Amino acid sequence: MTRDGRVGPSRPISGGPGAMAEGPEYINVAIEPMVPDDGLDFHLDTIRTALLIRRTEQRLLQLFSEGKLFGTVHTCIGQEFVGVAVAQALQEHDCVFSNHRGHGHYLARFGDVEGLIGEVMGKACGVCAGRGGSQHLQRDTYFSNGIQGGIVPVTAGLALANKCRNTGAIAACFIGDGTLGQGALYETMNMASKWDLPLLIVCENNLFAQSTSQTQTLAGDITARAEAFGIETAHSNTWQWTSLMDEMAATVDQVRSSSRPMFHRVDTFRLMAHSKGDDNRPRDYVEPYESRDPLNTMCEAWGEDPRWKAMSDEIDEMVEAAVAKAEASAFDDLKLTTPPPASTGWEPLQFDRARVVQSISGALGEALENRDDVFVLGEDIESPYGGAFKATMGLSLDYPDRVRNTPISELGIAGIGNGLALGGMIPVVEFMFGDFTMLASDQWVNHASKFRFMFNDKVRMPVIYRTPMGGKRGYASTHSQSLEKHLLGLPDTQVLCLHHRYSPAQLYSDLFATIDLPTLVIENKILYGKYATSEPLPGFSLLKQTDERFPVVRLKPEVPADITMVVIGGLSLDAEEAVVRLFEEEEVAVDLFMPTQLYPFDVGVLSESLETSRRLLVVEEGQGFVSLASEILAQVAERHGQSGIVCKRLNASPVPIPAARPLEEQCLPGVDDIVARTMEVMNAPGQ
Repeated sequence: MTRDGRVGPSRPISGGPGAMAEGPEYINVAIEPMVPDDGLDFHLDTIRTALLIRRTEQRLLQLFSEGKLFGTVHTCIGQEFVGVAVAQALQEHDCVFSNHRGHGHYLARFGDVEGLIGEVMGKACGVCAGRGGSQHLQRDTYFSNGIQGGIVPVTAGLALANKCRNTGAIAACFIGDGTLGQGALYETMNMASKWDLPLLIVCENNLFAQSTSQTQTLAGDITARAEAFGIETAHSNTWQWTSLMDEMAATVDQVRSSSRPMFHRVDTFRLMAHSKGDDNRPRDYVEPYESRDPLNTMCEAWGEDPRWKAMSDEIDEMVEAAVAKAEASAFDDLKLTTPPPASTGWEPLQFDRARVVQSISGALGEALENRDDVFVLGEDIESPYGGAFKATMGLSLDYPDRVRNTPISELGIAGIGNGLALGGMIPVVEFMFGDFTMLASDQWVNHASKFRFMFNDKVRMPVIYRTPMGGKRGYASTHSQSLEKHLLGLPDTQVLCLHHRYSPAQLYSDLFATIDLPTLVIENKILYGKYATSEPLPGFSLLKQTDERFPVVRLKPEVPADITMVVIGGLSLDAEEAVVRLFEEEEVAVDLFMPTQLYPFDVGVLSESLETSRRLLVVEEGQGFVSLASEILAQVAERHGQSGIVCKRLNASPVPIPAARPLEEQCLPGVDDIVARTMEVMNAPGQ
């Protein structure tokens, strides 16, 4: 590092770029690009692949200028040899996760020009039938996503899945130097090092994050970041590309033989714009790199060589044929369908009475015993602690290889869970408090919920996130929230919740047996010490929806209902107490509905009750603005129109949750609040 704190040279291995000029933006352009003395034939496959990438990227830029592409396109012109080096070193069963600038990585891996061009042009012949586009490619064990940082823990999860199954495969992740600003990278490097994961991180150091120079954003040394986690590093460049091939092969061999992570920095330069034509770098800055670009110099040296001409012509013909195929191809039909309506049939519900926390723990233990693809991870979940609410107590003693403590790294562990799911396992990720799910939300929103669809239904995502939500424990503002509304509504996900009228063991057993989508399970922390029971209240029947995997449970009065009530999660306890009071003190009969699935949710399940009661109250513990209650009332309004149903909702007060119990009770819905709001609905004039 230089005296003023700017980045100095990293320790290179043989063939590295050596000393750099002042400032990290100046890779030593005095390095002469490699034109092999042993001639074109000896390196023909390597050069051909790099040239194929170059010509494909140039053609894509031309197609963009012709208005034939959708969105944007990020080319790797100048960086081609990085993808080639990695692809040549990997084995067929190894996993690769690339990023927004991944065309070259994909072509180096498969040579599939037709699949790539078809995808970028949005056509059905594309590798993902146009769903993913330029940034989201998938084939076999190759994946890419455009979210910087977030792909790193997903790749680590793939590496962990490979290690659990003793496949001998490694997982490689491509990042750019811009990704060095993402915390997910450092969370992942820490866990990968501690857990001895066969993970290769390839950092393409091209000096710019979109338009921002590294001099403005990067402090310290690049490879020292990985070394701080006990990860070995290597350092190469694309100008001396023959050395890069050997050095990358050595890195891959070391990751495989040691089952340890490595970080391989490759200095390179992006000759074209970040995307499309948005390049604001001065020409006199870019031109020295253009003149020393390996493919440019080889073209100058061998351009008249018949072998070069033949190779170049063959590549051009291949690219043009791929373009012609894509132009002739149709756009895919998504075949969107309307989900079937929710069941409106009912049947009696019976299950063995059990303490909620023990029911959860028993279900997790049964899954671990019966399936070798279940992997549980989270903070402080191992014995003797057994999790903050003891739901995993004892599991690590019986299954030490598949129940694992993690660092305080919610984003990282969520991503590793997603990678485990992509790798064919069923991960169960515990977030100690629901408040912390916001730290991991990128993995839910931009990864787990997107992979199946944008990869054209070619992957499954059976990942389970489970977390306690809710207040009434005196934990104050940052450990008492009910934040599930922020995680609802993402297509290709499901959100479940526990309440005391449905067996947690049954819910988890059914979930493990059928999971095919990212699933979030909300466990209200008040419930852990309570009992789940199917013993109905006097004067009521306890029912569940027929033919629904995660049914709505209904406490139906034996007399005609005066009001229909929907209650979410742990508030089922307060709601039942309120139901008894309302019946005994006000002679109001409540038809109480308790969903176990919050998303998707179809209000058709309420229709029969609403036809009788003409009144609806929705009770939830979270904030009311843009909430699940809002959605339920909106659906009722759409479905029942001008039917005169009186609707209200009850939510937490719009303030952060205080610690003092008397203050907390003023903010969160309780029995008295439910009774009072019910009577408001009862006394409201019908429409």
